[in-house]
This record gives sequence, structure tokens and C-alpha cells, in this order.
Amino acid sequence: MKTSAQHFLTEEQQDKVTKTVQQAELTTSGEIVPMIVSACHDYAKARFLTSLLFSLPAALIIPHFLSTYLWLEPDNVYLFLCLMVPLFLVFNQVIIFYPRLAKLFLSNEEMEGEVQEEAVKCFFEEKLYATRDANGILVFISVFEKKAWILADHGIDRKIDPQIWVTLVNELTAKIKDGERCTALCQTISEIGQILQQHFPYKKDDTDELHNLIIK
Repeated sequence: MKTSAQHFLTEEQQDKVTKTVQQAELTTSGEIVPMIVSACHDYAKARFLTSLLFSLPAALIIPHFLSTYLWLEPDNVYLFLCLMVPLFLVFNQVIIFYPRLAKLFLSNEEMEGEVQEEAVKCFFEEKLYATRDANGILVFISVFEKKAWILADHGIDRKIDPQIWVTLVNELTAKIKDGERCTALCQTISEIGQILQQHFPYKKDDTDELHNLIIK
């Protein structure tokens, strides 16, 4: 079963993104790595609260219908508890398959923080910090949070205003929300390549040091 990250782009679109990265890197020694992940956190607390939100009313209402058949009082505590636990477990499983329901208890700020934290983690896991000229740059997209983040190594940050990446992120997410996933990502990669070219021109001995597309 494919993850939401794997569904984000078709195989044809994945090939197009990879070729766009390769084309951009023909003009710069910078290393551009687009990465797509399904989610940045399991949000267990939000899932718990959402399961509780659905299971509690159900456990309170259902006894009124069952009490007649079971010869019990509608407010029977044992009946409530017997229903509450399985209902909670059922709704918890439903939310695992439909995680968007958990967003009822998630703030935009919390998701933004998780995306940035995961982007930093992936930056180091994929060794973007280990390029020859400290000019690796991560284009990070998380499907569940519907957010993106661009993280550049210190060699880039010394020469290029980080606010430029914020602007590109805003443009990228806006176009993704409009349904232009592949086009938006390819355009962002090309623009990053043009920006890096000014400060990190291509070198004859340059090699492709990192992945051209990572899907988790």
C-alpha cells in the first residue's frame, strides 16, 4: 500500500522532478534535494482527543437504544464503560486511516513547528551538511500538514538572504494547493538553481553528491 508521500507525484512526475534537479545542477555546484514525506509527527495527543470526541457522545447515546433490549437503565455506568472502550479503539483506528480528522485538535503553529523540526532532522540524516562547498539545500514537503520548508546549509546562508527561501516556500505551497504539484516543485527547483548559480557557479570537477529526489 502506497503512502500519501508516494501518491503525491506520479512516476512520470517523479522522473520530471529528478530531471529538473539534474538540469538545475548543470549550472551550479549547489546540491538541491527535494524531499516528500507523508507526515512529520504521529500527533498521538491529537489522535487521542479526536477519538475521545467521537466515542464519548456515541457511548452516551447508544445505551438509550440498547437499554430496552438488555433490561438495563439508560444511565447504567457499566454499559457506558463497556461501550466507551471499544468505541474509542474503533475511532482511533478510523483516524489512523483518515488522519485529517486529527487536525481538529492541531493548530497551524504546531504543525509548522513539526515541519521545520523534521526538515532539520532530515537535513542531517541525508548528510546535506557534508557537501564540499557547504551548499546543499533541502526542499521539504510534508503531505499531511500541507506545508513546505526550504533549508540551506551555512555556505549558502552566508551569501544569500534566507528570506528568499521563505518567499519561494509561500509560492510553492500556494501552487500545490491549487493542484499544480509537479509544476510547482519543478519551478521552485529551477528558481533555486538560478539563485545558486550567481554565488556557486558550476565547477568542471563537480559531482552529484546527493539524491535528486527523496520520497519517505
